[in-house]
Amino acid sequence: MTYPSHAATNKTAELPSQLSSMAVFLLTAVCLILPSGYSIGAVILFLAGCGLLITRRLPALTKHDFWVIAALVAYALVSMLEAWWDGQGSRGFDKPSRFILAIPALLWVLRYPPKLAYLWSGIALGGISAGAWGGWQKLVEGVGRAQGHTHVIQFGNLSMLLGVLCMAGLGWAVIQRHRGVWVVLLLAGAAGGVLGSLFSGSRGGWVGFPIVLLVLYRAYGTQLSTKLKAAALAAVVLGGITVYAVPQIGVQERVHQAFSDVALYVSGENRSTSVGSRFEMWRGASQLIQEKPLTGWGSNGYAQAMADFGEAGVISAEAAQYGHAHNEFIDAFAKRGVVGLAVLLALYLVPMRLFARHLQANHLATRAVATAGVLLPVTFMDFGLTQVFLEHNSGVMMYAFMLAVLWGIYAQQISHKTN
Repeated sequence: MTYPSHAATNKTAELPSQLSSMAVFLLTAVCLILPSGYSIGAVILFLAGCGLLITRRLPALTKHDFWVIAALVAYALVSMLEAWWDGQGSRGFDKPSRFILAIPALLWVLRYPPKLAYLWSGIALGGISAGAWGGWQKLVEGVGRAQGHTHVIQFGNLSMLLGVLCMAGLGWAVIQRHRGVWVVLLLAGAAGGVLGSLFSGSRGGWVGFPIVLLVLYRAYGTQLSTKLKAAALAAVVLGGITVYAVPQIGVQERVHQAFSDVALYVSGENRSTSVGSRFEMWRGASQLIQEKPLTGWGSNGYAQAMADFGEAGVISAEAAQYGHAHNEFIDAFAKRGVVGLAVLLALYLVPMRLFARHLQANHLATRAVATAGVLLPVTFMDFGLTQVFLEHNSGVMMYAFMLAVLWGIYAQQISHKTN
């Protein structure tokens, strides 16, 4: 009788972690350069997690794991309840279900966390490729606003997300053996992600950038020398001036357009500009909230009520044609009432609070993941100020599955007391 060698046994035991590493890498590396690229790694993690459920090899869960899962489930169930009550049919269950589907992925990552090099290299390559793809579309193909393979706002904001997460990963990079290579790679990813957002002209992603910098400062600023802080501040200021001054990037035009839109709206001359239409949608949705603050109107009821507002001249006809309020929080409140708003806030604030507990962990690898975990909901809350980001498949998939990945890694790190 022969027995498998010890080396063969070790290789077999490593296969699940290798699968995690590959899936986590793909989740971000190709998320914006392939059509529905964000789904590839997510599907792998989901199927692997289903295997755990079938074989009943689930990881032991802590109360904090349950809190994160509860936030995902609560948001999904309230959204599904609205879809059922509102008579939306199966289409209304599609996007909320993705938050449920992320739970098996979270369980898999908890049991078989990926190697961090795959996490950070995937995010960096995703940022670099998004910036390159956006630059090609804007500067070579001559499109007005880069959009990749998705909606222009989604492309720009998700590109910004990748760039921001690269900045979070710098704490991990500086403790690696080849730290010079990793720091350069993540800085390139950060630059690419930010440039991809700038090439898209998606202004909503720029509004919250100062808050992103505050989170990064909270995580790393206290350990930087005065010279490094001054250099970082100078780089941010110089970079901002440069991207504004170069007309080919399109930032200057988009900023001027925003000020012009506001002036036209305030004067009453034009309420149907990009910014003006948002103001009109928010005004109309606010009136709907006052009428049904507890239950909300549902998506179908909201669309009909806004159309009626448009016909009556309460809001502009341009604003009345949209099925959402171009603001995640106002939209949730108007459609699903105060409960809908509460579960949306929980979806963001619960994981943010849990990640923030180790924002200054002594172990920089843990601190990097905690920082990324805080920045994920911070950026999505920012994106949600001017767009209903979770109405789009790309927004749902990236938030739900990135949360699953980051939480799974983070929970393993703190359970081993690496901080």
